[in-house]
Amino acid sequence: MTAPAASTHRTTALITGPTAGIGAEFARQLAEQGHDLVLVARDAARLKARAAELENRYGIRAEVLPADLTDDAGVAAAVARLTDPARPVDILVNNAGMGLLLPFEDNDIAEETRHLKLHVETAMQLTHAALQGMLRRQSGRIINVASVAAFLPRGSYSAAKAWLVSFSRWANLAYSKRGVNVTAVCPGFTNTEFHDRMGMDKTVAPRWMWLQAERVVREALADNAHGRAVSIPTRRYKVLTAAARILPDRLVAGPPRRAR
Repeated sequence: MTAPAASTHRTTALITGPTAGIGAEFARQLAEQGHDLVLVARDAARLKARAAELENRYGIRAEVLPADLTDDAGVAAAVARLTDPARPVDILVNNAGMGLLLPFEDNDIAEETRHLKLHVETAMQLTHAALQGMLRRQSGRIINVASVAAFLPRGSYSAAKAWLVSFSRWANLAYSKRGVNVTAVCPGFTNTEFHDRMGMDKTVAPRWMWLQAERVVREALADNAHGRAVSIPTRRYKVLTAAARILPDRLVAGPPRRAR
């Protein structure tokens, strides 16, 4: 699919990691709301299939941008799209993510570095790029998909997501008065491909802790529209994260990951 021409009538949302799970649901709900899309991920075939499905179902335009966001060239391609003045992006969803099953000391440090780059450096660079046009137009929305793990002591994943939450809180404070809302979305366990790709045994978490992507995204979009810096979907996870801030670390670290 070729890039669509700029439109003065519809806004455009760029979503990273939109081929499955929470990212796919962001793409679906934003398309349902009438936004054109730019879909960014590594798998070109899945991107094209997703774009065609959304165009046919909702009558929007969906541009595909195959890019590996753990790679400098892939990030540069996304930055170039975000800063193209002829095709403004009004909504950025930093959703692309990865998980590591093994404990920190057992992971290859190259994998840990890729993990940190994707969750922190890439999200920072894309946010910086998107802000250039949004601040000029005094209008925009940025959603950073973090995790309730940001509030828990659970290794480098928690640390990366904690950075994203802190960054989003500051950015919302700094830029909401200039027309740009920034929100960190912190879902708990969600039924997607994420844990399956990790090879994780999903029975480590009880059934009541598992959320559906549709609700996570619906609440996230509503919270962002209302200018909230942090979105924690569902009352159960709001309670759990509140408790995590006052209970000892050993009680809130959660179950260890284990392979299927």
